Amino acid sequence: MSEVTNPLGLVGIEFTEYATPDADYMEKIFADFGFSKLKKFKDKDILYYNQHDIHFLLNKERGGFSAEFAKSHGPAICSMGWRVEDAQKAFEIAVERGAKPATDSTHKDLPYPAIYGIGDSLIYFIDVFGDKGSIFEQDFVDLEEQVVVEDKGFLRIDHLTNNVYKGTMETWANFYKDVFGFTEVRYFDIKGQKTALLSYALKSPCGTFSIPINEGKDDNNNQIDEYLDEYNGPGVQHLAFLTNDLVASLDKLDQTNIATLDIVDHYYDTIFDRVPWVKEDRDKIKEHQILVDSQSEDCYLLQIFTKNLFGPIFIEMIQRVDDGGFGEGNFQALFESIERDQERRGVI
Repeated sequence: MSEVTNPLGLVGIEFTEYATPDADYMEKIFADFGFSKLKKFKDKDILYYNQHDIHFLLNKERGGFSAEFAKSHGPAICSMGWRVEDAQKAFEIAVERGAKPATDSTHKDLPYPAIYGIGDSLIYFIDVFGDKGSIFEQDFVDLEEQVVVEDKGFLRIDHLTNNVYKGTMETWANFYKDVFGFTEVRYFDIKGQKTALLSYALKSPCGTFSIPINEGKDDNNNQIDEYLDEYNGPGVQHLAFLTNDLVASLDKLDQTNIATLDIVDHYYDTIFDRVPWVKEDRDKIKEHQILVDSQSEDCYLLQIFTKNLFGPIFIEMIQRVDDGGFGEGNFQALFESIERDQERRGVI
C-alpha cells in the first residue's frame, strides 16, 4: 500500500476507551455483551476488557483527561487507539497534515503519541501489536480478581459512527481524508416522518474499518441534534460489533439488560422477497427483529441496533455475508424506528 494512500501506515483499531460518571453500570453492560475484565493499567485505575479482537478500556481515574471528558459529556468514548506501523512517525506526519497534537500529559492519560479527534476526544497511535507483542502485556497487569464471562461471538469493531453539527460534516470528512487517507464510499440523504439526516461513509486506508459521519438536516430535534444536545458536542454515536452468527449472539443476549430497537411488523412482510438468499432461520430473524439488507445477489448483511446504552451512545451488531454495505436498504426502517423511540420519550 503506497504512502500516498495510507500516509500514517494505519492498520486497524487497537482499543476504545470509555469514561463515565457511572462505571458500575458500564461494567455490567460490558459483561452482558461478553467482555471479560482481565487487567488494569500499571499505575492508573484504567481497566482492560477483551472479547476476541475487541479491546475496551474503562477509565475510572478521578482526575485527568478522561475524568474531565466525562464531566463535559457524561458517558463517552473519550479516546481510541489506532494501530500504525510506527507510532512516533505516524504522530509527526499526522501533525504535519493538519492534526492537533495532544502533547501535554494533563491532556492524556496514556503514554502513547496522540492527536485530537472528533469532539476533542483523543486518537492514540499504537505500534505494539501482533508479532511485536501487546501494550496489554507490556503496560497492564492482571487483576487479582478477573471476571471472565462467556463471549457472545463479537469479533472486532466493524465501524464507528460520528455525529456532528449541521454544516460541519465536510470539515470532519476532510479531517479523516486529509490526515489519514480515508476515502468516501457512500453518501446518504434520509428522511423520516418528521426529521431528516445526511450521512457520509468513509473507509479507512487499511480497509479494516469505516467511519460514517451524520449531520441533521432540519430543526425539529432530529436524532442527530438530540445526541449533540445530550452529549454536549460532536462525538462517537455508536460502535458496530462484527459477529459471524448474529442470531446466536442475540440468543446469548436474551437474558441481559440490553434492549434493541423495535422494528415495525410489516418490515418482515417483504424483506425475504427482497433478499431471498438469506440462510439463517427466518422466524429467528423476525423474533429478534433483525434487519436484513443486500447489495447484490447471494450476498447480504444482518444488523440490529440497541436502544441508547451510555447516555446517547448505542451499539450496532452486524453480520456480513460477502456484503460490504451499511444496510442502506434499512435506513428508512431504522430511522423511523428511532423516531418512534423519540416520540415515546417525548423528544419530538
